[in-house]
Amino acid sequence: MSQKIKIIYEDNHLLVVEKPINVPVQEDQSKDADLLNQLKDYLKRKYHKPGNVYLGLVHRLDRPVGGIMVFAKTSKAASRLSEQVRTHQFQKEYVAVVMGKIEASGHLEDHLIKDQKKNIVRVDPSGKQAVLDFRRLSYKDQMSLVLIHLKTGRSHQIRVQFSYHGYPLYGDQKYGRDSKVGEQIALFAKSITFIHPTTKEKLTFSLPIPKTKPWNLFSDIDCDIM
Repeated sequence: MSQKIKIIYEDNHLLVVEKPINVPVQEDQSKDADLLNQLKDYLKRKYHKPGNVYLGLVHRLDRPVGGIMVFAKTSKAASRLSEQVRTHQFQKEYVAVVMGKIEASGHLEDHLIKDQKKNIVRVDPSGKQAVLDFRRLSYKDQMSLVLIHLKTGRSHQIRVQFSYHGYPLYGDQKYGRDSKVGEQIALFAKSITFIHPTTKEKLTFSLPIPKTKPWNLFSDIDCDIM
């Protein structure tokens, strides 16, 4: 791999990793090294595989967002995990730092539509339903640390919904109002829960929140409450 990618779990069917921030999941117009191809190279070298290596992409994270992801090492595993995503059995939790003091907990339900020309997402009654629940974990320096349970997986959903409701994410250059150039968006994929595609065991994988700014303001938060 062109950079060190943390492997969290691996078996014959799955590969669970921590996606670094600012790395595209798939190859994009930038042609920067992407996560999918780096992981294929990792498997190719580790198992001395000739030719192309299969690795199924089950879900995505925006390029600036880091955190936990699962990939499928077989087409059968990919199909079964994708079905869990479609039927909302695949659970994802995120942590974010939003601007302002948000209520202690809440439920956001909007309809989102993507403007392909401008590559932005906006709230629009004609769009697709977007649903999430959140809980505020802490409030410091006019910022709230929130735990987010994503019910639907729309493009830019968390960023758009929180911005629309008056609490843009720290460092969000696209949907924030006062973000400064160079600030890193404070959104992190903390945990995933799904059913193993072959053993049928319920699996949960999670990561601690980052230690960089602005996460370091909340370093006293007990991970157990998350």
